[in-house]
Amino acid sequence: MFQLLIDKLKANPKKIVFTEGTDPRILEAASRLLTEKIMTPILVGKVSDVKAAAEKCGYDISGAEIIDPDEFERLGEMVDAFCELRKSKGITPEEARKTLSQGNYFGTMLVKIGYADALLGGATYSTADTVRPALQIIKTKPGNNIVSSCFILVRPRDNGENEIIAMGDCAINIKPTEDELVEIATETEACARIFGIDPKVAFLSYSTLGSGKGEDVDKMRNACAKCKAANPNMVVDGEFQFDAAVDSRVADTKCPGNPVAGKANTFIFPDINAGNIGYKIAQRLGGFDAYGPILLGLNAPINDLSRGCNGLEVYCMAIITAALA
Repeated sequence: MFQLLIDKLKANPKKIVFTEGTDPRILEAASRLLTEKIMTPILVGKVSDVKAAAEKCGYDISGAEIIDPDEFERLGEMVDAFCELRKSKGITPEEARKTLSQGNYFGTMLVKIGYADALLGGATYSTADTVRPALQIIKTKPGNNIVSSCFILVRPRDNGENEIIAMGDCAINIKPTEDELVEIATETEACARIFGIDPKVAFLSYSTLGSGKGEDVDKMRNACAKCKAANPNMVVDGEFQFDAAVDSRVADTKCPGNPVAGKANTFIFPDINAGNIGYKIAQRLGGFDAYGPILLGLNAPINDLSRGCNGLEVYCMAIITAALA
């Protein structure tokens, strides 16, 4: 999977902002990305601090761009743009300048003004601190009302190829409505395609096509119907129990001939509880490597790291994030 993305990036190079330029994990990933000539990292921080941190850790970041927010030549332009974006809040230039001194806001503005193609942050701060600037500055795509997320899960097969599946939303929306589930499914399906999946989308529940009753079942059934109406070319169905979605023998018993049942590879969960538990079961017991959360629905690729990430995970998420551009 990653080689396909790497080949695409080498053919169409991107610039990615790392908002925590002195973090050893970021520097490790940046060094590898530079060595392999995959993309150009932009490291946010004081130049002397970033170079000292890289030297201390033994990472070669020659070729990376290091930007100190206080010294950036286009800071005035960014301040004006931020004031315009936040004019409903009455932000003054002084307040804007102070806000943009923070790496997460400064990096997001680099993407907004087109200086960079994508952003990866969150190695030392929360998901909210990544999402908040993105919502305020990048905003959601036309027609979208929410930011959502998905995980891409990868597991090697015996034949040497990879099994790749997508799961959404496992990280952002706690109790999505029917209409929000339609957005989640639409964005997750589009993201799955980027990673070489031919999406067959299953709306998951504790019921299979009416076998169970309840408000939660109705929500998934109605959301699936709305999704079909909004996306007539999408291969999608539900509601399904998970076994009916993935096991052809169960599918043949419960819903024979269904185009998704028994073949699903893109899964839409009813809420964050189910999604978060589901992807972690796949990761810990199913032998899948999990990549994400990949933020969906924004006007530009902005992604979040786990604070427990390592350098390899940063490297992989950087490739994923740049590929979304």
